[in-house]
Amino acid sequence: MSYLLGIDIGTSGTKTLICDAQGKVLATATAPHTLQSPKPSYSEQNPDEWWDATCKATKAVLRKAKLKKADVKAIGLSGQMHGSVFLSKQGKPLRPAILWNDQRTAAECVEIESLVGSRKKLIKAVGNPALTGFTAPKILWVRKNQPRIYNQTAQILLPKDYIRFRMTGTFATDVADASGYLLLDVAKRKYNQSVLKKLDIDPALLPPTFESHEITSELSAEGAKALGLQPGTPVVAGAGDNAAAAIGNGVTSSGILTASIGTSGVMFAHADSPTLDPAGRVHTMCSAVDGKWCVFGCELSAGACLQWFRNNLAEDIIKQAKKLKTDPYRLLLEKAADIQPGCEGLFFQPYLTGERCPHPDPDAKAAWIGLSIRHTHAHMTRALLEGVTFGMTDILQIMRNMDIPVKTIRLTGGGAKDPFWRQMQADIYNAKTAIVNADEGPAYGVALLAAVGIGLYPNVTAACKAAITQTETLKPARKLANFYKKQHAQYQRLYTALAPEYKNISKLITT
Repeated sequence: MSYLLGIDIGTSGTKTLICDAQGKVLATATAPHTLQSPKPSYSEQNPDEWWDATCKATKAVLRKAKLKKADVKAIGLSGQMHGSVFLSKQGKPLRPAILWNDQRTAAECVEIESLVGSRKKLIKAVGNPALTGFTAPKILWVRKNQPRIYNQTAQILLPKDYIRFRMTGTFATDVADASGYLLLDVAKRKYNQSVLKKLDIDPALLPPTFESHEITSELSAEGAKALGLQPGTPVVAGAGDNAAAAIGNGVTSSGILTASIGTSGVMFAHADSPTLDPAGRVHTMCSAVDGKWCVFGCELSAGACLQWFRNNLAEDIIKQAKKLKTDPYRLLLEKAADIQPGCEGLFFQPYLTGERCPHPDPDAKAAWIGLSIRHTHAHMTRALLEGVTFGMTDILQIMRNMDIPVKTIRLTGGGAKDPFWRQMQADIYNAKTAIVNADEGPAYGVALLAAVGIGLYPNVTAACKAAITQTETLKPARKLANFYKKQHAQYQRLYTALAPEYKNISKLITT
């Protein structure tokens, strides 16, 4: 029997998963990461903490699955996108990794578009505008602000690819994750040498690219020992978390989308050709399906808003949940379900860490708007859930305006776990939504890619068809869909009205 290991280097922790050749999950395990914010709008992590978490979670999942190390026949890697690991010639991280939700690079984004010629030319060259989350602006920031570190840099890796290096001693990435460097010609699936030259970035700093299912290397003796696995085990290229989650939800053809609400929120659509948004509001990247593309948008704070709310404003709920021996999130959503849709005029703007899509605005702030004496804690919870879902709908609206077909939206992540929030998504998206039999996200997706890499399936689409089926379908309630359409329009007007004031608030913070 062949068993596949999927590893996902997330923001809050590393998740490992083992499944068999038919896609049946035997076990999962996680190990946490810590997050540092040394200054306002900064977001960093220690890459070696990822490695420690990977070793712990891999050993744990092997124990839980009751497998021997030789039973694992291939490994797939996924991880948070855009994070920048600056490595020395000795293969040591020179500074903490700058993460996807870090907002320090607004000036570098302007500089990149100027150096390339214009925002329009940059989108044509690499499929996307310069946004603070992408990797290229981080490279320019380090070069400008920490030249000593930049001059010692021999390689710039994405999070999962640093783990690959620790596992195998080799440098590699996949075209899906590499699309987020903002240095890849997405249409041609290779680095854009003209952009690299204009930005004065040495191509030698970037790892070679592969399709997601291709084997890039094998476990070294040192890596295998640290992980508790067999030396020589093949490691496939894998994919960034969004593309990997799409594979884990069987999104390999037009018309099927995923709405993933985790720390961030992502609306993701498959594309058979590189479909660009001229305004650059959504991202066009290579997908984890060989020779195909994807269009997606990222709401920076989605489930993170609910987590923040629980941690900071729900002490009584946490105590009550402990007494009842239940999950605090479950109690929060149960109470929110008793509140009328629209929350009696209360809205929530989910911009805890700025925003990327559809507003590339590092200054955007979170807020409840419309509070009155009638509003309770439960109103605030429901308004938060509606606000996060409106943010996802912003992305979906852009896709519809691009004529991207929307037949079914498969829900995944924390936002898919509760039936109340699932139905709310169907109503607000005004679309048929579905749940699939696999709910393990990126780690599951890259395990399937590993199965393709060693020949268990002829291609990624075949692997997904064999392993993934829809288990539940939800239809929008017509009256609620019409109601939420008006609510969403008001939500959008609030951002437009407040955007200038968000910038003024940021100035107050930095002065």
